[in-house]
Amino acid sequence: LYNPTDVPQTFLWWANPAVAVNEHYQSVFPPDINAVFDHGKRAVSSFPIATGTYYKMDYSAGVDISNYKNIKVPTSYMGVNSRFNFEGGYENDTQAGMLHVASHHVSPGKKQWTWGNGDFGRAWDRNLTDNDGPYIELMAGVFTENQPDFSWLQPYEEKTFTQYFLPYRELGIVKNASKDLLINIEDKGAGVIVLKIFATHRQSVLISLSSDSAEEIFSERTDLSPEQVYIREVPAQDVPFSELNLTISDGQKLLLTWHAEPDEVKPIPDAAEAALRPEEIKTTEQLYLTGLHLEQYRHATYNPVDYYEEALRRDPIDVRCNNALGLWYIRKGRFDKAEKYLRTAVRTLQRRNPNPYDGEPIFNLGLALKYQGRLCEAYDMFYKATWNGAWQDAGFFACAQISLAQGRLEDALYEADKALVRNWHNHSARALKTTVLRLLGRKDEAVQMAKDSLAIDSFNHQCLYELYLLTDDLALRAEFERIMRNDINNYAELALSYLNSRQTELVREINNLAEAHCAASPMTFYYTAFSYLLEDNDEKAKEWVLRAKNSCADFCFPNRLEDIIVLNAAIKLDETDGLAPYLLGCIYMDKRQYDLAYSAWYQSSKLRPNDPLVWRNLALILFNKQNRPNEALDCMAKAFSLAPSSSRILMEYDQLCKRLQLSHEERLKRLLAHRELVAERDDLLLELITLFNMLGQHDKAISLLDTHIFHPWEGGEGKVPFQYQTARVELAKLLIKEKNYEQALDLLKECLVYPHHLGEGKLEGAQDNDFYFFIGEALNLWGKSDEAREAWEKAVPGPTEPAAALYYNDAKPDKIFFQGMALLRLGRVNEAKSRFNKLISFGEKHLFDDVRMDYFAVSLPDLLIWDDSLTRQNRLHCLYLMALGHCGLGNKTKSHKYLNLLLAEEKNHQGAMALRSFIELWQ
Repeated sequence: LYNPTDVPQTFLWWANPAVAVNEHYQSVFPPDINAVFDHGKRAVSSFPIATGTYYKMDYSAGVDISNYKNIKVPTSYMGVNSRFNFEGGYENDTQAGMLHVASHHVSPGKKQWTWGNGDFGRAWDRNLTDNDGPYIELMAGVFTENQPDFSWLQPYEEKTFTQYFLPYRELGIVKNASKDLLINIEDKGAGVIVLKIFATHRQSVLISLSSDSAEEIFSERTDLSPEQVYIREVPAQDVPFSELNLTISDGQKLLLTWHAEPDEVKPIPDAAEAALRPEEIKTTEQLYLTGLHLEQYRHATYNPVDYYEEALRRDPIDVRCNNALGLWYIRKGRFDKAEKYLRTAVRTLQRRNPNPYDGEPIFNLGLALKYQGRLCEAYDMFYKATWNGAWQDAGFFACAQISLAQGRLEDALYEADKALVRNWHNHSARALKTTVLRLLGRKDEAVQMAKDSLAIDSFNHQCLYELYLLTDDLALRAEFERIMRNDINNYAELALSYLNSRQTELVREINNLAEAHCAASPMTFYYTAFSYLLEDNDEKAKEWVLRAKNSCADFCFPNRLEDIIVLNAAIKLDETDGLAPYLLGCIYMDKRQYDLAYSAWYQSSKLRPNDPLVWRNLALILFNKQNRPNEALDCMAKAFSLAPSSSRILMEYDQLCKRLQLSHEERLKRLLAHRELVAERDDLLLELITLFNMLGQHDKAISLLDTHIFHPWEGGEGKVPFQYQTARVELAKLLIKEKNYEQALDLLKECLVYPHHLGEGKLEGAQDNDFYFFIGEALNLWGKSDEAREAWEKAVPGPTEPAAALYYNDAKPDKIFFQGMALLRLGRVNEAKSRFNKLISFGEKHLFDDVRMDYFAVSLPDLLIWDDSLTRQNRLHCLYLMALGHCGLGNKTKSHKYLNLLLAEEKNHQGAMALRSFIELWQ
């Protein structure tokens, strides 16, 4: 792992092999793991025997969750704090398994993920495998223990690791392992111990079993090989199993040991806690640390800037928060704003001591100045940063880049050498030194430097290209082109490396190769234009800007800080270029600099009025960030008019119409007019089906549902089955009123099983209260009262406490309502009223809540292109609960009141529409 940039980066590395499993499969975690966490350590469970609630499953009876067969729902668990170097899995039927081995000091991450041994999981297995059936992901993390659990890579830092994945057999549950030996030891009973050893290569070992008192029980020298598993039964001589020691050595060096874990109660670690809001945190230090954590973990719902700014509100000259904000704005491409914060940090640092303990703010100020083109000022800052040992590597390299750019070759060589003294594996400094040596005419040294560097990293593209330049060896040229893999991004990285040191001719040479070997990218041409600008050749630069703006921008996704500089330069050079501001807007949108993104896209729209993506992107900004919904709708309409064959833009246009409460009829008409586009996307087809359901055309919805194979997305499950069930229930209601009980029952029973073409299975514990209630209604009206009562009894179980229902596995309020309705039919009136009153009480209590995104949320189940307010969604949810509760209590007037309020604000609420039809048909 290597960071080739001049700003710190965070990374997360998990190896992720998929392993076929069956009901005999068992996870093999080290014996010292007594607890496991889910993602983000939101929840914790004892292990291997779970005794609480984990992933909303009740394991209070004590369930061995190391066995795949016992895990019924999608479940992830990650072991923590193990001193062992292995994890794996074992098939008890075939007596074979796979083990991962790596030093726990750098590879602490030990994880298993499964979709679950249930209908829901098997549906995902069908989606994601060919004919292999169920699988688990046996995951191993390096420099990480959890997901997310990011680590830092400082500028030009390299981190290395080694992992082994190896098969084994006949051992059972491994107790300890290395890359050479795997062992298991079992108490067979009656004083007999079974030793099992698997070797990964031929070796001669001494096996010893002794007691804690050093009494030798068994010793044998033997030859091991992968061909034969070593198995011995050994009398334990009345020594308790917990006091045994197993050692394996080669006669001199200890190879592997084992001792039973102490028989003691270990504490279960606490689950993670949500961070406090900025205003709730007492100290500026904790504000800084919380902001840094949010940055490091790339937090999905909380913004680190809020914490840094709160700290600076209290203490405007706080060094760490000024430095953090400055670095934040560098990453976002706002170099002038970054400079302001960093100058404050440096000024504070140097108020009493011109040679501060920490050189990072000084280095970062150098970056802010460099990206503004103020190289001489930047050079001074970088050199000052080298007075601190931690920043000598990055600081001297930054100086060497500037020295080379200014033609001071001897200085560049000295500084590159100083950088390498501090970081021998700074691959960027190695490449730069090779370039400098070539320019100095020191060919032999340059060749040797390139070869030495390639021996460390054979993918150092610049060193390989320099070696070709030094030798003119066509075989090296061919090898260079091979490892570049015709990847435009590889050429871009190399071109920018030369651009940063102003080797302008080489920039153009690399760009010519890129054009010859890859699909042309506008950025390639913009880089060439910028190289001429650095030579003050404006005419040539304009020629290349012209090429860039007339080139195809498909799959062009600029994202580098240098791209911001290059594109801004192109805009100044050619005021008629509409592509450069479009691409610049994309960068700023990615970096959440929405004001700059809007300005750039607005400028592009004037110059490229026939580009649908410009109008689509403007719509995003206008609706999501500027609260200008009508203008956003106009922009989307224009985008679709310019791209009438784009199913993506049609989908986004329809979603905006839905969000803005346009009529169902208008939306349906548009989708029907573009059936060929609707057929291209599952989400569009599902929206068409939803509109049919909302307009009462359930037969059409069923026809589309039953003739299409759907492909759901992880986290968004439940959408297709909901429409499948809604169409059948709503049609069954009408059939029951028409006394067509048999057909109604057929439709309702179909709701209990998910056919494979829906693309997903039924989740363990899924509630069927409404279906069984209506089955009971049909049977009762058909004169089959005993069978009706049985159905109503099945409609009663399930969670009874209302909650915010966001995700597919959350308890739904309408299920509680139909519990209550079934209880009414069974004559259990007080229990029924309890259900209804709980719905009303929850709604009344939370109706005016100000709802914010949960700290641990990583995704939402809905496709939210157009932002919505969680507070608004909560209000709608509470109105729905109150309408349900009052309906159950027979208060039709109040129920209608809350339904009308809800539907006036959100006409697409299918639950409310279903409740209205229930009231009309049943009450």
